[in-house]
Amino acid sequence: MTDRLAALSPYSLAVLRIVGGLLFVHSGLITLFNIPAATYAAPPEEMSTLLAVAGWLELVGGALILVGFLTRPVAFILSGMMAVAYWGFHVPINFWPANNLGVAAILYCFAFLHLVFAGAGAWSIDGRGR
Repeated sequence: MTDRLAALSPYSLAVLRIVGGLLFVHSGLITLFNIPAATYAAPPEEMSTLLAVAGWLELVGGALILVGFLTRPVAFILSGMMAVAYWGFHVPINFWPANNLGVAAILYCFAFLHLVFAGAGAWSIDGRGR
């Protein structure tokens, strides 16, 4: 059983990469274009530049992760972005992730960090020709 599961590891990694990329693209579309329309309160105006940068990182970075192109460097950047999001915006609200709505930021941070070390897995542009 363990050998069979190990043989499927590159595909499991690909599913993690694809779903993470899709969710990041989705977040970028909401942040930049409000598509689909957000159901939460608009952020303060003074955060518009920062949110635009974050939105483009989410949209473009998510798309690159989705297709598995430049996976390691993009995942490194996105992992850092999520670490900054957690420590810079969630922790000041409250240290505990359940109380500061930072659970997703932590999970993204470490999922992307995993892609830095593991690579793109199956079904990726990075993996073509191997």
